[in-house]
Amino acid sequence: MSRRIVVSVAAGVVVLGGAGAFALAYAGDQAPALAHSTARYTAPDGDRAGSLTFTTDVTASSEVKSVKVLAWPAHSSFAKKGMTVKDMAAVESSVCKPSGGDSQRCTYKVPVTRADAEGSPKGLWHVAVLVTAKDGDMTLDAKAADFTV
Repeated sequence: MSRRIVVSVAAGVVVLGGAGAFALAYAGDQAPALAHSTARYTAPDGDRAGSLTFTTDVTASSEVKSVKVLAWPAHSSFAKKGMTVKDMAAVESSVCKPSGGDSQRCTYKVPVTRADAEGSPKGLWHVAVLVTAKDGDMTLDAKAADFTV
């Protein structure tokens, strides 16, 4: 084999190896991701309380630290100013269980009383979700799922 071919092959191996290492490093630093998010609202009926149930699959390369959930009406101040991480600081967390690999299935369920339902704006609502990974990475999805009251 000529010297020129050996040098070209060696350079190619170095370039491909560097690209592979970069891809692996980048893949390990991905922000948390949400998938298959759903919200189900059941209105109170008679003496029976209603409920709001939200579920989502969360993937985080450094494991999930917390998943905070906030339901908000489409015609609120959040629609105009936008949702921020600061807005999500004091909201309730969902319960997450491992579902394989780096993924967890997270569920948030809250009862809805007749008084809650009567005092809530009617129409479209959104569910905002803030995922925080153990390495500090965050993902905020202000409209992870929708439901109607």
